[in-house]
Amino acid sequence: MGGLHQGHLSLVEIAKQNADRVVVSIFVNPTQFAENEDFGTYPRNLDKDLALLKAQQVDCIFTPSVKTIYPKGMESNVRAGGMGKILCGKTRPYFFDGVLQVVQRLFDIVRPDVAVFGQKDYQQLCIIKRFTSGVEIIVAPIVREIDGLAMSTRNKYLSVSECKIEVGGQAVLGRQVKIKKGELDTQSAIEYLQYYFQLDYLEVLDANTFKKINKNTSKIIILSAVYLNKVRLIDNIIFNKDNYVQYYR
Repeated sequence: MGGLHQGHLSLVEIAKQNADRVVVSIFVNPTQFAENEDFGTYPRNLDKDLALLKAQQVDCIFTPSVKTIYPKGMESNVRAGGMGKILCGKTRPYFFDGVLQVVQRLFDIVRPDVAVFGQKDYQQLCIIKRFTSGVEIIVAPIVREIDGLAMSTRNKYLSVSECKIEVGGQAVLGRQVKIKKGELDTQSAIEYLQYYFQLDYLEVLDANTFKKINKNTSKIIILSAVYLNKVRLIDNIIFNKDNYVQYYR
């Protein structure tokens, strides 16, 4: 959606390694914003974005109008289903439907063989993978600032002092989830986050199924969403189950 940073440019580099031609779309999608969200103020700096992408030597930059993406209007039957109603979907009930709608349109227009999405928006990534056929979805790792803050366009809303709070609250997230009687205990992590933020959620789930961890779980994901001065921030950490138990025991 523009406001490009090094995390976005890392997706371009991965795409260049996996495709003969690379297309980058920049489109602030109205269907994934609720009425009370920041569609009107979302960071937009197309000239800067174009300069960054020119330096990356991409083959095509696609900057469509709303009418180009939604020529028949923005109403849609695209639904993310149950996975779109949990975690971020509880707070943003229309978000994932809007994401699927725009990704479907972009794929229809561009017709890619592969598409690269970042791990930071992990729920979004999994929903896109589940509802997409015919396009290989490549997962790019989270890119962080030197201090550990996950890169995000919305970080521009934060002051220097707020960025330090965000790093202090989230970067140690994994170490705040404890092993207790053989199970993962999130209470200390919840208390830690609530000290710094308005907590939306903290969940520890099976990274493959988004369900409660069980004996068949191979990868664990810790997901969180918080508000800091009305800025909504998400992050996640994925662990191999055996390594997690050994490291945090």
